[in-house]
Amino acid sequence: MIAEIGHLAVVLAFVIACVQSVIPLIGAQKNWAGWMRLGDGAAMSQFILIAISFAALTYSFVVSDFSLNLVAGNSHSAKPMLYKVTGVWGNHEGSMLLWILILVFYGALVALFGQNLPMALKARVLAVQSMISAAFLAFLIFTSNPFLRLANPPLDGADLNPLLQDPGLAFHPPFLYLGYVGLSMSFSFAVAALIEGRVDVAWARWVRPWTLLAWVTLSIGIGLGSWWAYYELGWGGWWFWDPVENASFMPWLIAAALLHSAIVVEKRDALKSWTILLAILAFSFSLIGTFIVRSGVITSVHAFANDPERGVFILAILTVAIGGALTLYAARAGQMKTGAVFSFFSRESGLVINNLLLVVATGVVFFGTIWPLLAELISGRKLSVGAPFFDAAFTPFMVVLCMLLPIGAILPWKRAHVGKSIKHLRGALALSVALGVLVWSLQTGGRMLAPFGLALAAWLVMGAILDLLIRARYTTASLPEVLRRLRNLPRSDWGKAVAHAGLGFMVFGIAAITAWEQEDIRTAAIGDRYTLGQYEFVFNAVENTKGPNYTAQVGSISVSKNGNAVGVLTPEKRFYPVQRMPTTEAAIHSTLFRDVYISLGEDRNGEVWAVHTYIKPFVAWIWIGCIVMALGGALSLTDRRYRVAAPTRAKSNASLQAAE
Repeated sequence: MIAEIGHLAVVLAFVIACVQSVIPLIGAQKNWAGWMRLGDGAAMSQFILIAISFAALTYSFVVSDFSLNLVAGNSHSAKPMLYKVTGVWGNHEGSMLLWILILVFYGALVALFGQNLPMALKARVLAVQSMISAAFLAFLIFTSNPFLRLANPPLDGADLNPLLQDPGLAFHPPFLYLGYVGLSMSFSFAVAALIEGRVDVAWARWVRPWTLLAWVTLSIGIGLGSWWAYYELGWGGWWFWDPVENASFMPWLIAAALLHSAIVVEKRDALKSWTILLAILAFSFSLIGTFIVRSGVITSVHAFANDPERGVFILAILTVAIGGALTLYAARAGQMKTGAVFSFFSRESGLVINNLLLVVATGVVFFGTIWPLLAELISGRKLSVGAPFFDAAFTPFMVVLCMLLPIGAILPWKRAHVGKSIKHLRGALALSVALGVLVWSLQTGGRMLAPFGLALAAWLVMGAILDLLIRARYTTASLPEVLRRLRNLPRSDWGKAVAHAGLGFMVFGIAAITAWEQEDIRTAAIGDRYTLGQYEFVFNAVENTKGPNYTAQVGSISVSKNGNAVGVLTPEKRFYPVQRMPTTEAAIHSTLFRDVYISLGEDRNGEVWAVHTYIKPFVAWIWIGCIVMALGGALSLTDRRYRVAAPTRAKSNASLQAAE
């Protein structure tokens, strides 16, 4: 009965979504306040219904209701409770329901907290958002129904993919979807503005917090996925340029460009047409990512489905959404002209260059991801585009971006005197270069990656600090006055500096691990000793253990450095009998300065085992940088200016209500 209630809630939500897609649009066009207000109630109703449906599916997983096809195929009575719950979205149908839940949640947020939005704009935004939810609810109902019953339920389920039975991946999809789907709000605001024919400062102020929220949660989701792959898959890497990794990375890059572009619209009333295009592209890449993950066009540990029928349905949604938005953009873009002018040396120009680098870098990732699929479709040959292509083609754009970022952040609006503007950065530049030279002189060999990476990271961090100090006028004010001004700076300024510093931390971690990582692959018997760098390892034993739904071989390896004990690491080789699938659980000893990483491979007659050992310097700084960037975005999101309406918009709303 619970499952039937969940199914009925989805069908009712679809009906409401269809109504919400039409009535508020007509109301906005005819200036009928009652019709426009219907969007608020419909958005809240959709959210409540989908929340009921999601709760019903979760209940079915928790109680192991194997009469549901989805539960029988993705759960097991012996599975720990955490993974029974997270198993709800560890499959195609359940994850799609979560996708829709987050989509309608954003719509409900606009209905609740968009009271200062002009009524017509709000109605159009909710209508466009509902068009998206109607399309995906149709997809769920007709191709991916999570509430299908089995005529003959099994005694127990087939279990969840063992790779997904992990705390890191349990929380990775919700954050990723909050970002993926959150970009639908930027898309809806963009399309609503195109329908209305107006993009102004107030519009930019409304769209930025939604984009920022999506960017922050997408950053956390990508970081969690990277961390999970690092410790769970046993490969020792933190990024593999997997097509599904790229599918989340591309909208993240475009969202970053959109955030910077919207600043120009808000501050200078310029780049309107370009900002609208970025808002469309950001969600378009989210839809492309959904197609890649759920169409079966790629095979990946991250992929959810391989049903061509579903792929065709998503492709149709993608074509209508992107094609319709771009067609509307082509018809309306000419109306979004601006009289704002600025010189080549100005913050506006710096943000334009920032946008171009991010968009071109996204194009590189998109080409590398999609080309093997196109080549196989055209020629029938399987091609592989791997890390060497992405590293060589993508990295230069990011290096240039990082080099220009501190300069662009301190340039004044409209017109800048280059020498006067960058004189504050001379000390930071000299110190960054000196640090790079110091590292180069201390390391063995002539590898330039780590020295250059450290110099670039220091340049970003010190540039972020100087940006705040310049705004506090540290060269002319007393120390107490500087501190007072720093305290009174807008939170968005602090957030920007923190996010840029986080990027610096990440650059440092990437450069250090790429240049200085040490690796050892061997077969070892009980009692064997070996060394790697300054570390000594003793292979003590391997024991057989049993978990709640798996068996495991657990190794014991003592680690010491220069004769001093570091600890005993216990890598595991697990076997899940229900799915008859082995997994590798790496053992990691982590500090801020390095990770000792050991994974246990296959055994040979119970006498020797494959052992993979890494020393990974400063790898933790990759995720520290990701966390700091997300914190910077969250800090910006608390800026009071994003919680109040612009006066022009508020006045417009009051006029409309008076006319009613």
